Amino acid sequence: MSEFETARKQMVDCQIRPSDVTDRRLIAAFLDIPRHLFVPRARRASAYSDGQVQVGDARMLMRPRDFAKLVHAADIQPHELVLDIACARGYSTAILARMAGTVVGLESDEDSLSRASGLLSDVGADNAVVIEGDLAAGVAKQGPYDVIFVNGAVDSVPQAWLDQLAPGGRLVAVVRKGPVGKATVFTRSAAGIGERVVFDAHVSPLPGFQLEAGFVL
Repeated sequence: MSEFETARKQMVDCQIRPSDVTDRRLIAAFLDIPRHLFVPRARRASAYSDGQVQVGDARMLMRPRDFAKLVHAADIQPHELVLDIACARGYSTAILARMAGTVVGLESDEDSLSRASGLLSDVGADNAVVIEGDLAAGVAKQGPYDVIFVNGAVDSVPQAWLDQLAPGGRLVAVVRKGPVGKATVFTRSAAGIGERVVFDAHVSPLPGFQLEAGFVL
Protein backbone atom coordinates (compact mmCIF):
# COMPACT_ATOMS: atom_id res chain seq x y z
CA MET A 1 0.00 0.00 0.00
CA SER A 2 1.42 3.40 -1.02
CA GLU A 3 1.83 6.36 1.29
CA PHE A 4 -1.14 8.11 -0.29
CA GLU A 5 -3.32 4.99 -0.06
CA THR A 6 -2.50 4.69 3.63
CA ALA A 7 -3.31 8.36 4.18
CA ARG A 8 -6.60 7.97 2.30
CA LYS A 9 -7.66 5.04 4.45
CA GLN A 10 -6.75 6.98 7.61
CA MET A 11 -8.80 9.93 6.36
CA VAL A 12 -11.83 7.69 6.02
CA ASP A 13 -11.31 5.79 9.27
CA CYS A 14 -10.42 8.78 11.45
CA GLN A 15 -12.31 11.72 9.91
CA ILE A 16 -15.27 10.43 7.91
CA ARG A 17 -16.58 7.25 9.54
CA PRO A 18 -16.66 8.83 13.06
CA SER A 19 -18.76 11.73 11.68
CA ASP A 20 -21.94 9.67 11.20
CA VAL A 21 -21.28 9.09 7.50
CA THR A 22 -22.72 5.60 7.02
CA ASP A 23 -23.52 5.33 3.29
CA ARG A 24 -21.39 2.45 2.02
CA ARG A 25 -21.30 3.84 -1.52
CA LEU A 26 -19.95 7.13 -0.24
CA ILE A 27 -17.35 5.46 1.97
CA ALA A 28 -16.23 3.37 -1.01
CA ALA A 29 -15.93 6.50 -3.17
CA PHE A 30 -13.70 8.22 -0.62
CA LEU A 31 -11.51 5.12 -0.35
CA ASP A 32 -11.20 4.80 -4.12
CA ILE A 33 -10.84 8.36 -5.44
CA PRO A 34 -7.23 9.66 -5.08
CA ARG A 35 -7.83 13.07 -3.52
CA HIS A 36 -4.17 14.04 -3.85
CA LEU A 37 -4.36 14.00 -7.66
CA PHE A 38 -6.82 16.92 -7.50
CA VAL A 39 -4.44 19.01 -5.35
CA PRO A 40 -1.43 21.02 -6.64
CA ARG A 41 1.80 19.05 -6.26
CA ALA A 42 3.17 21.50 -3.70
CA ARG A 43 0.22 20.79 -1.40
CA ARG A 44 -0.24 17.05 -1.91
CA ALA A 45 1.27 16.25 1.48
CA SER A 46 -1.80 17.96 3.00
CA ALA A 47 -4.36 16.34 0.71
CA TYR A 48 -5.71 13.94 3.36
CA SER A 49 -5.28 16.16 6.40
CA ASP A 50 -8.13 17.29 8.63
CA GLY A 51 -8.32 20.72 7.07
CA GLN A 52 -9.15 22.66 3.95
CA VAL A 53 -6.69 22.58 1.06
CA GLN A 54 -6.19 25.40 -1.41
CA VAL A 55 -6.41 24.11 -4.99
CA GLY A 56 -6.45 27.41 -6.87
CA ASP A 57 -6.40 31.15 -6.40
CA ALA A 58 -10.13 31.15 -5.68
CA ARG A 59 -10.89 27.53 -4.74
CA MET A 60 -10.55 25.39 -1.63
CA LEU A 61 -11.29 21.75 -0.96
CA MET A 62 -13.44 21.40 2.16
CA ARG A 63 -12.29 19.41 5.14
CA PRO A 64 -12.97 15.74 4.34
CA ARG A 65 -15.33 15.55 7.32
CA ASP A 66 -17.43 18.53 6.23
CA PHE A 67 -17.49 17.48 2.58
CA ALA A 68 -18.50 13.91 3.41
CA LYS A 69 -21.28 14.99 5.77
CA LEU A 70 -22.64 17.44 3.20
CA VAL A 71 -22.72 14.80 0.46
CA HIS A 72 -24.30 12.35 2.90
CA ALA A 73 -27.01 14.91 3.75
CA ALA A 74 -27.88 15.26 0.05
CA ASP A 75 -29.02 11.60 -0.01
CA ILE A 76 -28.02 11.15 -3.66
CA GLN A 77 -29.60 8.21 -5.48
CA PRO A 78 -27.97 6.24 -8.34
CA HIS A 79 -30.36 7.53 -11.02
CA GLU A 80 -30.20 11.23 -10.10
CA LEU A 81 -28.83 14.26 -11.95
CA VAL A 82 -26.47 16.45 -9.90
CA LEU A 83 -25.10 19.96 -10.46
CA ASP A 84 -21.74 20.53 -8.74
CA ILE A 85 -21.15 24.28 -8.36
CA ALA A 86 -17.56 25.61 -8.10
CA CYS A 87 -16.14 22.14 -8.66
CA ALA A 88 -12.52 23.37 -8.97
CA ARG A 89 -10.29 20.57 -10.34
CA GLY A 90 -13.11 18.06 -10.05
CA TYR A 91 -12.57 16.13 -6.82
CA SER A 92 -16.11 16.79 -5.62
CA THR A 93 -17.43 15.92 -9.08
CA ALA A 94 -15.57 12.60 -9.02
CA ILE A 95 -17.04 11.68 -5.62
CA LEU A 96 -20.54 12.74 -6.65
CA ALA A 97 -20.23 10.75 -9.88
CA ARG A 98 -19.89 7.57 -7.80
CA MET A 99 -23.21 8.38 -6.12
CA ALA A 100 -25.33 9.73 -8.99
CA GLY A 101 -26.40 8.87 -12.51
CA THR A 102 -24.93 12.02 -14.10
CA VAL A 103 -22.99 14.98 -12.71
CA VAL A 104 -22.55 18.39 -14.30
CA GLY A 105 -19.64 20.30 -12.81
CA LEU A 106 -19.75 24.10 -13.10
CA GLU A 107 -16.60 26.19 -12.82
CA SER A 108 -15.53 29.72 -13.76
CA ASP A 109 -11.84 29.50 -12.82
CA GLU A 110 -9.84 28.90 -16.01
CA ASP A 111 -6.93 27.06 -14.41
CA SER A 112 -9.25 24.65 -12.64
CA LEU A 113 -11.25 24.08 -15.82
CA SER A 114 -8.13 23.24 -17.80
CA ARG A 115 -7.33 20.39 -15.40
CA ALA A 116 -10.72 19.03 -14.37
CA SER A 117 -11.76 17.08 -17.46
CA GLY A 118 -8.46 15.21 -17.69
CA LEU A 119 -8.47 14.33 -14.00
CA LEU A 120 -12.05 13.06 -14.16
CA SER A 121 -11.11 10.88 -17.12
CA ASP A 122 -8.11 9.56 -15.19
CA VAL A 123 -10.34 8.32 -12.35
CA GLY A 124 -12.98 6.86 -14.64
CA ALA A 125 -15.74 9.40 -13.96
CA ASP A 126 -17.31 8.85 -17.37
CA ASN A 127 -20.74 10.02 -16.18
CA ALA A 128 -19.46 13.51 -15.32
CA VAL A 129 -18.76 16.60 -17.39
CA VAL A 130 -17.33 19.98 -16.37
CA ILE A 131 -18.43 23.16 -18.13
CA GLU A 132 -17.50 26.81 -17.87
CA GLY A 133 -20.06 29.34 -16.73
CA ASP A 134 -21.28 31.93 -14.27
CA LEU A 135 -21.58 30.20 -10.89
CA ALA A 136 -24.45 32.36 -9.72
CA ALA A 137 -26.48 31.53 -12.82
CA GLY A 138 -26.18 27.75 -12.53
CA VAL A 139 -26.78 25.71 -15.70
CA ALA A 140 -30.51 25.87 -16.37
CA LYS A 141 -30.31 24.25 -19.81
CA GLN A 142 -29.05 20.98 -18.31
CA GLY A 143 -31.61 20.92 -15.47
CA PRO A 144 -33.75 20.57 -13.56
CA TYR A 145 -31.51 18.82 -11.02
CA ASP A 146 -32.27 16.30 -8.35
CA VAL A 147 -29.35 17.62 -6.30
CA ILE A 148 -27.31 20.82 -6.41
CA PHE A 149 -24.05 20.73 -4.44
CA VAL A 150 -22.22 23.97 -3.54
CA ASN A 151 -18.46 23.96 -2.87
CA GLY A 152 -17.83 26.85 -0.50
CA ALA A 153 -19.80 28.91 1.98
CA VAL A 154 -22.33 31.48 0.78
CA ASP A 155 -24.11 34.24 2.64
CA SER A 156 -27.33 33.47 0.78
CA VAL A 157 -28.47 31.03 -1.89
CA PRO A 158 -29.20 32.59 -5.29
CA GLN A 159 -32.78 32.18 -6.46
CA ALA A 160 -31.47 30.92 -9.80
CA TRP A 161 -30.10 27.81 -8.07
CA LEU A 162 -33.35 27.09 -6.29
CA ASP A 163 -35.28 27.56 -9.54
CA GLN A 164 -33.22 24.77 -11.12
CA LEU A 165 -34.25 22.14 -8.55
CA ALA A 166 -36.58 19.40 -9.74
CA PRO A 167 -39.63 18.54 -7.62
CA GLY A 168 -38.25 16.78 -4.56
CA GLY A 169 -34.78 18.11 -5.39
CA ARG A 170 -32.25 19.06 -2.74
CA LEU A 171 -29.68 21.83 -2.65
CA VAL A 172 -26.92 21.45 -0.07
CA ALA A 173 -24.71 24.37 0.92
CA VAL A 174 -22.93 25.89 3.87
CA VAL A 175 -24.69 29.17 4.65
CA ARG A 176 -22.73 31.64 6.74
CA LYS A 177 -24.48 32.79 9.89
CA GLY A 178 -21.98 35.00 11.65
CA PRO A 179 -18.66 33.30 12.38
CA VAL A 180 -20.03 29.77 11.96
CA GLY A 181 -21.37 28.23 8.78
CA LYS A 182 -24.54 26.16 8.82
CA ALA A 183 -24.65 23.17 6.51
CA THR A 184 -28.18 23.42 5.15
CA VAL A 185 -30.41 21.24 2.98
CA PHE A 186 -32.95 23.13 0.86
CA THR A 187 -35.74 20.95 -0.56
CA ARG A 188 -38.27 21.75 -3.28
CA SER A 189 -41.82 20.53 -2.71
CA ALA A 190 -45.28 21.48 -3.92
CA ALA A 191 -45.46 23.93 -1.02
CA GLY A 192 -42.25 25.71 -2.02
CA ILE A 193 -38.68 25.59 -0.69
CA GLY A 194 -38.07 24.19 2.77
CA GLU A 195 -34.76 24.21 4.60
CA ARG A 196 -33.14 22.46 7.53
CA VAL A 197 -29.75 22.87 9.17
CA VAL A 198 -27.85 19.61 9.57
CA PHE A 199 -24.53 20.60 11.18
CA ASP A 200 -22.07 23.42 11.82
CA ALA A 201 -19.12 23.75 9.45
CA HIS A 202 -16.13 26.06 9.08
CA VAL A 203 -15.91 26.40 5.30
CA SER A 204 -14.15 29.14 3.36
CA PRO A 205 -16.44 31.59 1.58
CA LEU A 206 -17.06 31.08 -2.11
CA PRO A 207 -15.69 34.27 -3.74
CA GLY A 208 -18.41 36.53 -5.04
CA PHE A 209 -21.11 35.17 -2.73
CA GLN A 210 -20.53 37.36 0.32
CA LEU A 211 -23.00 40.10 1.14
CA GLU A 212 -21.52 43.56 1.27
CA ALA A 213 -21.17 44.90 4.78
CA GLY A 214 -23.63 47.71 5.48
CA PHE A 215 -23.31 50.68 7.73
CA VAL A 216 -24.65 50.37 11.24
CA LEU A 217 -25.98 53.59 12.77
